[in-house]
Amino acid sequence: MNPNKELWEKGDFSKLAETMRGSADQLVEELGITPGMKALDLACGDGGTALPMARRGAEVLGVDIARNLVAAAQARVAAEGLTNIRIIEGDACDLSALPDNAFDLVLSVFGAMFAPCPQEVARSMVRVARRGGRIVMGNWIPNDPTMPAQILRMMQEYGPPPPEGFIPPTDWGIEAKVIERFGQAGIPHEAIAMQPSIKEFRLDGPPSALLEIFLKYFGPVIRVFEWLGPGPRADELRGRMLALIERENQGEDGKTLIRARYLLVTVKVPQVS
Repeated sequence: MNPNKELWEKGDFSKLAETMRGSADQLVEELGITPGMKALDLACGDGGTALPMARRGAEVLGVDIARNLVAAAQARVAAEGLTNIRIIEGDACDLSALPDNAFDLVLSVFGAMFAPCPQEVARSMVRVARRGGRIVMGNWIPNDPTMPAQILRMMQEYGPPPPEGFIPPTDWGIEAKVIERFGQAGIPHEAIAMQPSIKEFRLDGPPSALLEIFLKYFGPVIRVFEWLGPGPRADELRGRMLALIERENQGEDGKTLIRARYLLVTVKVPQVS
């Protein structure tokens, strides 16, 4: 099996996605979605941003590599009775089945950044975007002190050695890398805007409950603990993760609220490329 597919089919990322629903809806609101707009949500997960776009009238195609997440997104679409959205299985490293110049908006929030072929991701997003359209990415920032970047850093520290040629997904949170990758795909640097933004994780429970969601349902964390097995290193990692979440928690009355910083990338695709 494709290692990236196997990773994201571990656990159930939708459980973690539920803690981010409010922020996802807010981001979509800020994107200025209009009825009839053609949108691609790349690495869409269980539809966290795809469904809010469809609710606002966009014609949405969601693509994800994980079969369980595709099924979860399809179930959410069916439950809401939405007819202007389709969710399919696909790989951000191979969008050859999608036509050129097809989407007014290509969106990927904490999704395509994890594909192991960043240059192909950039090239493909530019290819399928309409001339004059937009590409929007939300990417975690390497070494940022807030929770997601720190958890990903811990997974690298405690996990198995990366494969040869491994490119950290958080490289997508480095402005120079973003400019380089889209530049090689034909986008001039002046067409790329980047700014830090905030994603909120909300849970009606204590930090320990959010830790349990990571441990049981988040593929990258599951993989590392499987590799470690029971023992002092696993106990140490679990303790460090809990301490991080407790430190970052801004919730009150036994609830959890984490505000995490990420890089919001907006690419204006030139009319002629």
